[in-house]
Amino acid sequence: MGKTPVRMKAVVYALSPFQQKVMPGLWKDITTKIHHKVTENWISATPVVFLLGTGC
Repeated sequence: MGKTPVRMKAVVYALSPFQQKVMPGLWKDITTKIHHKVTENWISATPVVFLLGTGC
């Protein structure tokens, strides 16, 4: 006997309401993230700070 393939109409993924975590990594270690962004982009931010300080 031959096997007939079975077609699936949809695959539904669901999370249990007891297992959901809303943005867990957003607030984790935020001071280190801010420090890293500032030290990484200080050259780009210098002209902006200068222009804001002169009132242009």
